[in-house]
Parts: sequence; structure tokens; C-alpha cells
Amino acid sequence: MNYASSNPYRDFGMAAAQAPANERATFIRATYAHLLGAVLAFIGIEVALFQTGAAERLFELIRGAGSIAMLVVLVGFMAVTWMANSWANSSASRGMQYAGLGLYVVAEALIFAPILYIAQHMGQSSVIPTAAIITGIVFLGLTAVVFVSGADFSFLRGALAIGGLVAIGTVICGMIFQWDLGVFFSGAMILLASGYILYDTSNVLHRYRVDQYVAASLALFASVALLFYYVLRLLMELNRRD
Repeated sequence: MNYASSNPYRDFGMAAAQAPANERATFIRATYAHLLGAVLAFIGIEVALFQTGAAERLFELIRGAGSIAMLVVLVGFMAVTWMANSWANSSASRGMQYAGLGLYVVAEALIFAPILYIAQHMGQSSVIPTAAIITGIVFLGLTAVVFVSGADFSFLRGALAIGGLVAIGTVICGMIFQWDLGVFFSGAMILLASGYILYDTSNVLHRYRVDQYVAASLALFASVALLFYYVLRLLMELNRRD
């Protein structure tokens, strides 16, 4: 069955929370199935990048290019993120929505490749599975909080938007002025990512329409990726101090 074309609420913009129980359950299953698919695709792309040597070339490119090039990469990633979200939230076609999700997964894989290469080749490869396990535990815990309580965390939107802007500004200043953002910044970003997971999971229950499972999975994947990135950074920084 084509879920998009058969959805009776699409034209009315009815949220999944207002839909019948079977429609709501189908939407939630589809959202998390797509999230799992995005995670598996991300892993597959990383494996391909490492096996082909592309991860090493990306690391050398970033290391040799300097802070200005890293700033260009950050701006480019932000542009790709905006485009991917726009496509994933498009009502024009399901294909465009999947293109947005796929574009974002590829962009995240490219952004992650240098830090994963550093961890693997600087004697810290053990932190990668540890970071993945911690990320999974935190994500499942926060997801359970939302689903069990049924709470609406949409009130976090303003604080998360401000926190995101502050984080982006801090990262840009760090690149320009060569600041070592360190452990406390990574810890703050982990808290920010956790807030995004609460907010995005709450939106799955209360805000998204039943035909928006691709967009919902992209939002969740973005938050999980952010959490994983800074858990990994934090563990690498703590290891360097030992």
C-alpha cells in the first residue's frame, strides 16, 4: 500500500496524535524503521570510506587545509542540512523526501570520517564502540521518557534554537581563533543533543502528520548523530588526559 497516497489526513494536516490508533502506530513504526535504516546506511558508508581509503584522504585534506577550509566545510554542511530538511519535509513527492534523508546521511558520514579516522589510527579505536553504546543507551532512555510519560516537550524549541546558535558561534570562533573547546564544550553539546532528542521524539507523538515519517526519521537521526559525535569527542579528550 502506498502510505502517502492513501493517507486520509494528509490534505488536512492532521497530526499523528489525532489519528486513529492503528494509523498512529503505523506512523511510529515507519519513523523508527527509517531511523534504523539511516543508521545502517551511515555505517555502510563509513565502512566504504575506510575500505577505499577515502576516509584517510578526507582527514589529510581537512588537516592540511587549515581553519578557513574547515569553516567552509561547516557552512557547506549547514547548507546541505537545510536542503535535506527542505526535501524531507516536501509534500511534492515521496522520492524527494527520501532524497533529503539520503543526502543528509551521506553528509553526516563525510563529516564523521575524519574524527573516526583519528580515533582508529591514534590508538583510540576502542572509544568508537563505547561511544556508540553510550549514545544508544541515552537515546533509548530519552525515548522511553517521552513515550512513557506522553509529555509534550515542544516548550524546548526556543531554548534549543538559542543553544544551537550559541554552539555554532562557538565552533566558528574556535576555528578562527584556534580555541581548544575541550571537555566542557563537549559535555554541553551532549546536553543540547539530548534536548533535541526529547524535542524530536515529542514531535513524533504530538506534531508530525502520519505521512511525515521520513522527515521525522531525519530529525531523529540528526539528533542521534549530534549526540554520538560529541560523546565520541568527549571520550577521546578524556583518553588523551590519562
